Amino acid sequence: MCKQSCTLICISVVQEVHALCLTSSVLLEQYCYTKVFQLFNKKPLVAFLEHSLSIVLNPSSVLNDDLRPFREGVSEELMADTLRRGVGTHYQIINSKLYREQNCMFPARCSGVEHFILQVIDKLPDVEMVVNVRDYPQVPGWVQPILPVLSFSKTADYQDIMYPAWTFWEGGPAVWPIYPTGLGRWDLMRDDLKKSAAQWPWKRKESRGFFRGSRTSPERDPLVLLSREAPDLVDAEYTKNQAWKSEKDTLGRPPAQEIPLVEHCQYKYLFNFRGVAASFRLKHLFLCGSLVFHVGEEWLEFFYPQLLPWVHYIPVKQDLSDLRELLQFVKENDDIAQEIAVRGQRFILDHLRMEDVSCYWERLLTEFGGLLKYKLQRKTNYNQVIHKHGRTEL
Repeated sequence: MCKQSCTLICISVVQEVHALCLTSSVLLEQYCYTKVFQLFNKKPLVAFLEHSLSIVLNPSSVLNDDLRPFREGVSEELMADTLRRGVGTHYQIINSKLYREQNCMFPARCSGVEHFILQVIDKLPDVEMVVNVRDYPQVPGWVQPILPVLSFSKTADYQDIMYPAWTFWEGGPAVWPIYPTGLGRWDLMRDDLKKSAAQWPWKRKESRGFFRGSRTSPERDPLVLLSREAPDLVDAEYTKNQAWKSEKDTLGRPPAQEIPLVEHCQYKYLFNFRGVAASFRLKHLFLCGSLVFHVGEEWLEFFYPQLLPWVHYIPVKQDLSDLRELLQFVKENDDIAQEIAVRGQRFILDHLRMEDVSCYWERLLTEFGGLLKYKLQRKTNYNQVIHKHGRTEL
């Protein structure tokens, strides 16, 4: 079994600090965290506490929660029922070979999934699974029996089993003209963002919020409107997407030019919003060494629960009603803002490497395979999936 971040231990002090501030009677949550950090910095335990704050909750807890409904086992009948409903692409792993049904709704997404499975296939048991490569999860909480469907993202209202998204390798959203083949190859993007972060250390960054993105949801409107009202606080504009028809789709103004992610690093404060589901942008923003403002806590990917508010990022209410206050707070507490930005960046650099993604796939499929209560029979009309040449572009 892999031994990267999948074996991280849980340091209880992190949870205790977080719980203290969430249950505090102090009116401003951020004020509580400020006082906690100030207290820590006056004590000889500071080195231990800084270390413990850089270590996150055991990712096994995410996997355990996702697999809990199936601890009594997955029957052949349940798997057959899942297949009949057409909620994903069916894969089989038999004798360290990967087989897939012929149809895949999004071939590039399936290819991104297959890359990681093939990386660890020699370590996997015989197993079959249904992998949803749509944006949206497929197993709402009211569905009975609960279907074993793997999805990249979900909310608490869904019971899908989360897996690392295809975008770590390929199949990410195309953004013209800067990412015409899609946002992918996480390892290459990590290198580019690390270089950009080095060119834009904290003291050189512009003390403003920054956002560029399409209007996939009106939830983003308050940020764009704040930018027009207070450009000294935020530079936020809408870009064009496939659904754009007129300036009405960009709040009455022409669409802004797309800005590569590496150029985001020159700003201190970066914003992450959900898209149709969880945003693929989040992990990239941390690598700038900028302070991430994460809007809403509803949508998750497999690594989100390891990120702690006010430890790795600034939490923002979904309606952005606290946004102006939060921006003012970080401007007035630059040292604390930088500490949080550094911890967020360090977490992603240390615990979301390509080997960590492969590790999670290995654990997921190993544990899920152990839940199957029947012997697999290979479907003879399925094609074997083999290794492809590595992608070299972003």
